[in-house]
Amino acid sequence: MVVASAVLALALLGNGARAAFGLTTTSSGYKVDTNGGLVFEVNKSNGDVTSLLFNGVEYQGSSKASGINSGLGTSSVSAETIGSKYIRITAKSNSLPVTQYYVAKPDDATIYMATYITGEVDPGELRWLARLRQGSLPTGVHGDVGNNIGCTAFEGKDTFKCSNGQTRCKMYTSDRFIDDQIHGVVGSNAAVWMIMPGTAYETSSGGPFMRDINSQTGSDQELYWYMNSGHVRTEAWRFGLMGPYAMKFTKGDTPSANLDTSFFADLDIQGYVPASQRGSVSGSASGVPSNFEAVVHWYNDKSQYWAKASGGKFKSPLMKPGTYTMKLYKGEYEVAKDTVTVTAGKDATKNIASAEPSTSVVWRIGEFDGRPQELKNGDKIERMHPSDVRMGSWGGTFTVGKSSASDFPMALFSKSGGTAKVNFDLTADQVRDLVLRVGTTLSFKGGRPSVAIGSWTGKDPGAPKLIDSRGVTRGAYRGYGEVYSWTVPASALKSGQNTLTIGVYGTGDQDFLSANYIVDAIELQGPAGTSG
Repeated sequence: MVVASAVLALALLGNGARAAFGLTTTSSGYKVDTNGGLVFEVNKSNGDVTSLLFNGVEYQGSSKASGINSGLGTSSVSAETIGSKYIRITAKSNSLPVTQYYVAKPDDATIYMATYITGEVDPGELRWLARLRQGSLPTGVHGDVGNNIGCTAFEGKDTFKCSNGQTRCKMYTSDRFIDDQIHGVVGSNAAVWMIMPGTAYETSSGGPFMRDINSQTGSDQELYWYMNSGHVRTEAWRFGLMGPYAMKFTKGDTPSANLDTSFFADLDIQGYVPASQRGSVSGSASGVPSNFEAVVHWYNDKSQYWAKASGGKFKSPLMKPGTYTMKLYKGEYEVAKDTVTVTAGKDATKNIASAEPSTSVVWRIGEFDGRPQELKNGDKIERMHPSDVRMGSWGGTFTVGKSSASDFPMALFSKSGGTAKVNFDLTADQVRDLVLRVGTTLSFKGGRPSVAIGSWTGKDPGAPKLIDSRGVTRGAYRGYGEVYSWTVPASALKSGQNTLTIGVYGTGDQDFLSANYIVDAIELQGPAGTSG
């Protein structure tokens, strides 16, 4: 009977039955069985994840291990079981200012993680990168937008064109941080998800509308979480604890993004701040029209947080104590700025109201909301290159009163697409000094608007602050958000039809890598008339 029981036990294990939750030391690493279908192994010399077995199938890629950036290098790696509740593996790099934590819980096919950094890393960005088996997990984030298989690189090493004229880039898989609590890659028998719950982004940089790579489909299926990014970077990197965050395995279903990581308070994780040592901010956000999303943003040099207002009310996540800049956005367009102090154990009350002036306009194209999505090609630019065959033409003519916002290009380039023209009528009482206002969301290589009406040419406003990163060709649309204004003299205008020609100051490389800028909205301020 004893022999029969042993044979039966071995047979059950061979058919995928789970062993008990536990930690095993092997010749090369530490193996963790979650007793939830996931068994993973961490290299004891460098902290790489070298095996990801889920329900008996290996999902770790064969070309490179999974880990932080290109790896931590030689590291001090330790592993321990904490009571019967948790297994924690700590990998402290000997060459980088980085400590990586891996945590497992019983009956949970999830690797909980946190990354502690004290300085910049080479190549100057910080990201978790899982390299998975593409054949088993073929579908990346947002489908094929990051799938470069069979396509040819034509811009840098990361932007590809396929034989059907469509374009691919790993940056096209990105979503705004404020919307990106979970993303994953999927196969027929499994899916792997990155989950960034609660305050996971608090030590990242870039604010609520920052975006970066979520996946890339090539020889491996790569699954990312960017913590600090150099792509269209607009603020200094923060240091400290990144996370907690998690990588979860399922049979294909999408798990909840509301992942409880409060148990990190029991794990002696460097830099972790528990809920008991945090405070919050709540109040009203007023003055943002109901057809726009109202977003409240708090930040200082150590932390960042955000919340969407609902019904004019907001409540922040639990925040580290300190004094914060507090901003209100209409969509992604800043309309108010203040400061607030957060104290541990308390909920501060702080109201904020839009300070956006209400001005009379002759006409407006688009909306001042910090995004170009309502303009021509704006609905496509996050997921494809400007040269993609699915894009509409660039440049063109817009007629006030006849054209719609989707007829005006969301970007203008100094060497591709030509200028854009706006035809508009004025009544006699509108022929006076008027203000032309052009809002932009991102500039590349110093690109800024050139404007002319009749015999008048607007003064070159000068190059904006340089962001040393490709933008619109890699799906990015948000930078510093410069807004330019000119006074158009009455002598340049006439009763009846007028034409605004808008182009680009700046040169740079060819085609879509020439100087360019992305348009937020354009308006001619002045007395409203029948031209509307």
